[in-house]
Amino acid sequence: MSISERSLLYDELPFWSAPFGMLLLDTVKYLKNIRVLDIGSGSGFPMLELAGRLGKGSEVYGLDPSDDANEMLGAKIELRGAANAFAVRGAGESMPFGDGYFDLVISNNGLNNVENMAVVLKECYRVCKPGAQMVLAMNLPHTMTEFYEALRVVLGNMNLPQCIAAMDQHIFEKRKPVEHLTGLLESNGFAVRSVQPDGFKYRFTTAQAFYDHYLVRNFFLPPWKKFLPSALHEKIFSETAVILDRAASENGKLEISVPFVCIDSEKK
Repeated sequence: MSISERSLLYDELPFWSAPFGMLLLDTVKYLKNIRVLDIGSGSGFPMLELAGRLGKGSEVYGLDPSDDANEMLGAKIELRGAANAFAVRGAGESMPFGDGYFDLVISNNGLNNVENMAVVLKECYRVCKPGAQMVLAMNLPHTMTEFYEALRVVLGNMNLPQCIAAMDQHIFEKRKPVEHLTGLLESNGFAVRSVQPDGFKYRFTTAQAFYDHYLVRNFFLPPWKKFLPSALHEKIFSETAVILDRAASENGKLEISVPFVCIDSEKK
């Protein structure tokens, strides 16, 4: 069985998503013979874990637009013999499922990466049965705040207010405040039952180690560079690293915060 190098890179993402996913797995209701949808299933966590816990009689579908992620997920399903798990290529804004099809919908850091969250939630409402549970876990606006605040200082010193505005817009597009999320859920037909905040920290020796980490290098640096002038990339990131390294020297390590929330809701 051949797996592309890009797919193997995606397989490292469950480490990032593990704290989110564990709280999500503790929040879902474990019922027999149900249909489950995981939006943004990636390479299979927590979808495959949930499929194993639910057992025969249940069906767990992973929906993801990425060919790389679906390649990895399909290979895992085959190797594990997970007969109740299915990889489906598609976008949350237009789900290839019938009305009222699912008893449970989950998303582990998937909904914050869709093109239009409100449209996806309308689709969730459509494919959910009445009373279906939906559990969402996602990181919050203060994710990596140590980096963003250092970057904000550098951009201010360089008199680049337009880049600060673009940075704030990028953060909002990727990570919504809790009040915004619960408001979207309520306005799209879901009753919020609980909101569980949590978080963890990444620890690095230096800013360069942070920049070079596969997760940052492959999934964070490219969008950061998009809202910064290309001619100034090296200077901006270098000066930001000076601030981060100063904090690392003072604290004995560089800490990068990842706050997140797990929201339990049901279709009204």
